[in-house]
Amino acid sequence: MSLPDSTPSSAAERPKRSPRGFAAMDPQRQREIASLGGRAAHQSGHAHEFTSEEARAAGRKRHQRSAGAGPR
Repeated sequence: MSLPDSTPSSAAERPKRSPRGFAAMDPQRQREIASLGGRAAHQSGHAHEFTSEEARAAGRKRHQRSAGAGPR
């Protein structure tokens, strides 16, 4: 005895979902909002900016870790 299947069996039978929220916005508007978040982080002091020395140290670590192992 089989029960009637109330769920669509294939993607073609499912209703299409329209994007909501951030995904539904115009790409230009998404960039504007993201830009505001970045500026706010810098103004509040939460955004990290590497000094030249920190960047050099990070580069050295990266090259030491991957030496002989090929690109990652």
